[in-house]
Amino acid sequence: MDRRAFLKFTLAAGAATLVTPALAGGHGRVGTFVKKNSYAVTGRAELVKEGNGYVVNLLDDFSFAKAPDPKIALGRNGYDKTTLMGLLKSTKGASTYKVPAGIDAGSYNEVWIWCEKFNVPLAVATL
Repeated sequence: MDRRAFLKFTLAAGAATLVTPALAGGHGRVGTFVKKNSYAVTGRAELVKEGNGYVVNLLDDFSFAKAPDPKIALGRNGYDKTTLMGLLKSTKGASTYKVPAGIDAGSYNEVWIWCEKFNVPLAVATL
């Protein structure tokens, strides 16, 4: 391989590496949860476009301590109650939540775990 071919290959490989984190495996935007109260939380959430809508996936590494009334929602620099997707299905492992119809989830930058009963944040993942 001559020097010019080597440089082209190296630049192409470097460009692919720079794009990969933004796509998070080619599926969607991913964020890591950070606790907002005393409830332990680890893992990641992913916002994915599916057909004409969106879904939120809590990934395999997700783990959440029990809390009263934990629900999944989106936020745009803060929780938006109009995006509620329902009760947390599981406190450990992967699960999927459909974003309500009519919500432009692409304009949101956070996934929230929210205690609706006491109106307090439990965790947030910035995408």
